Amino acid sequence: MVFSSKIIAMEISGIQQMGVGIPRVQEAFDWYRNMFGVDIKVFEEAAEAGLMLPYTGGKPHDRHAILALSLQGGGGFEIWQYTSRTPEPASFQVELGDLGFNVTKIKSWDVKAARTHMKAHGADWCSELTETPSGTPCFYVRDPYGNHFQVIQASDWFKREKHPTGGVYGAIIGVSNLNKSMAFYRNVLGYDRVVSKSEGTMEDFSGIPGDNGVFKRAILQHSKPRKGAFSPLLGSSEIELVERTDRPGRKIYDNRFWGDLGFIHLCFDVRGMDELQAKCETLGHPFTVDSASSFDMGEAAGRFSYIEDPDGALIEFVETHKVPIVKKWGWYIHLKNRAETKPLPSWLLRAFSFNRVKR
Repeated sequence: MVFSSKIIAMEISGIQQMGVGIPRVQEAFDWYRNMFGVDIKVFEEAAEAGLMLPYTGGKPHDRHAILALSLQGGGGFEIWQYTSRTPEPASFQVELGDLGFNVTKIKSWDVKAARTHMKAHGADWCSELTETPSGTPCFYVRDPYGNHFQVIQASDWFKREKHPTGGVYGAIIGVSNLNKSMAFYRNVLGYDRVVSKSEGTMEDFSGIPGDNGVFKRAILQHSKPRKGAFSPLLGSSEIELVERTDRPGRKIYDNRFWGDLGFIHLCFDVRGMDELQAKCETLGHPFTVDSASSFDMGEAAGRFSYIEDPDGALIEFVETHKVPIVKKWGWYIHLKNRAETKPLPSWLLRAFSFNRVKR
């Protein structure tokens, strides 16, 4: 399926994926599939990461990556493992308010059922059920690699199924200056709606490293619906910013490489990359990495770029050019020259189910 060439306007279609550096890619995929239901394998590739040199010590490195999605909706996971070197953990216990991605948000239509499911399937730690400062039900869970997730009630679904969670709904991000970071996420990424803003100790953080800290905290959403080919599947999202006020935050990836253990980037599906680049430069956040043209990822292709938030957390943009719908039939869609802001047909997005990995 190929779309005609037209002038392409800039749009952010939603969170495409959270990148997570782990030590064993297949094991991690199985865990995220069982716990979060991200069982659609969009692509899997073992190759050299040659364009991230500013964040990999100036040298290319080999890696193995899997992009996994949930058909219920939400972003996916780019599960990422170095194969040419041993991925390194942070030299300190990462705590809430340290600079970068602290927690990944997972959307759920029943957080109580989700917690029951995860405890029954071997999660080694789940918090008690609680609520965010805005009153939204949630709980926290930890994966086998020490990464924390907030499972949070959400209302928008592409195709509701039996599993009680969908995909990635956003992130809790440690920042050094709350107001400065709020401006960045508003002006660059469209998170212009302040759901809540609070200060002090946070009871709902109980059990997460750094839960006894004192914080400034803001929960942000976007007031305008996302547009673009994959917007119904990716859905709405939420960014939560936390500034530690009782001590300075530490950079989570200080003296480490992108791809080392932990949450490595937050990726947005976009269209109109040239226009987005101009916007980011005007706002003082130029691209630090840019594939410049279509980059082949084996089963998928697209142009990708990176910027840094005010504290150096990496935001990735991907303009999808080719993606497999049904791999075994060789059925791909090609989007490079698609100009329409309207989404792809629901029947076409639902066909991703043919790439489902069964338990």
